[in-house]
Parts: sequence; C-alpha cells; structure tokens
Amino acid sequence: MAHPSVRSLLPLSWQVPDEFHRRLGDQPGRQRTMKADGHLLVILHAPPKPDEPEREGRFFWRDANGQWTPPGTAPSQPGVGQLLAEYERMIDRLQDAEDQAKTAREYFNLLNQLNPLVRTTRNLHEALQDAREAAPDDRQLLLWRDRAYALARSAELLHNDSKTALDFAVAQRAEEEAESSRRAATAAYRLNTLVACFFPVATLAAIFGVNLHHGMEVWDEKYAPLPMVAILGGGLLIGVVLMLFINRKS
Repeated sequence: MAHPSVRSLLPLSWQVPDEFHRRLGDQPGRQRTMKADGHLLVILHAPPKPDEPEREGRFFWRDANGQWTPPGTAPSQPGVGQLLAEYERMIDRLQDAEDQAKTAREYFNLLNQLNPLVRTTRNLHEALQDAREAAPDDRQLLLWRDRAYALARSAELLHNDSKTALDFAVAQRAEEEAESSRRAATAAYRLNTLVACFFPVATLAAIFGVNLHHGMEVWDEKYAPLPMVAILGGGLLIGVVLMLFINRKS
C-alpha cells in the first residue's frame, strides 16, 4: 500500500506494491514497465494529439495472479487492448487522410500528426516487449506486443509514404515553376530580338526626321521613294546584324 505522504498517479484503490508509488513522479513520464513482487505496472501513452506536447498517461496493472486492471469494457478486450484499438483507428484515419492529400500543405499537416505517432508507437512496442519479458507466461502480453509492433510498423510506413509524397509534390512544384520561368525567359528573348531588329529603323527615322506625306517623302516625283527605302533598308540591315550579334553573345 502507498504511504499517505507519497503522492501517486495511480488510483488509491489499487493494491500495488509501494515501490510503484515511489518510482512514479508527478507526470507519467516515458512509456515503460515496472516489476515488483510479482506485479507488473505498464505505463503507456494515449494516442498523441497535434500540437500537444504533454502526453496523456495510461496505467495498466497486472497483479501477482495475472489479473489486469482496468479490465476493459469487454472480457476479450482488456484495457491495453482497448488502447491498441485507439491507435489502430487513428492510423486508419491518417491513412485515409494520406490517400486524399494532394497539396504540400496537406502532406505537411499529415506529417505533423505522424511524427509524434511514430515515436509513441515505437516506445509503446518497447514497453510491451519489456512487459512480455517480465511475464513470459502471459500469452495476452505476447498478443499485445505483436499488435504494438504492427502499429509501429504501420505508422513508420505511413510516415515514409507521406514524406515521399511531400518531397514529390515540392519537386513537382519546383519543376513547374522552372518551366514557367523558362517560358517567360524565352518570350523575353524573342521580344528583345524583335526590338533589336527594328530599333535601328526607329533610330534612323528619328535622326533623319522622316515625315511622310501620302506614304512617301516629298523630294522628287521620280525619286520620291528612295530616301525612305534607303533608310528602311539600312535600318533593317543594321537590325539583322545587331540581332546576329546578340544571338552570338547569348
């Protein structure tokens, strides 16, 4: 029985060895198994919730006669089995979320839930493995240990799949942005090429003050088109040379 001055997280109605009360602090601490005088105390955590640093402790006591407390809501599903069922439902829910995730944000939110779940299920399996070694004749512990291993494995695989999908989504988005930048650069290059081709024409027209009447310079009826044709031809020739020079440099 616990000494009255010793505060414990365990229910006062539990007839557990005093050592269990002494070894427990104000918080559940890590998941683990304690053994004393033929009794087992398995300290586990409830399924983790997002953005919740503190873990909810779950305590399961096996007395010297092999009876578990709490017994659970059904004889075939003692308390530890119910906790494992909670983890299984959580993994199923996250699996559905992973199947429906499309964007990087959705995968990121999913990983925020999977990261603590992977650690918790791994430690859950280790705690039940220790309990199995402390009570090798308890077949129920064997079954729970195997279920915990399956949970840890499923959580790890789901985490890896989600991380791979997130990396793919990020890489795909980067590839789309690179392709968009390439198209923009190509369009800018073509525009610059056109500008280089016609810029000399506009420059020469501005220098010579080409003001046309009826589409031709009024100079001589016979040779009226020649100044405009000369300026236009010279400008285009210079533009082509400038365009080839730009292409050679690029």
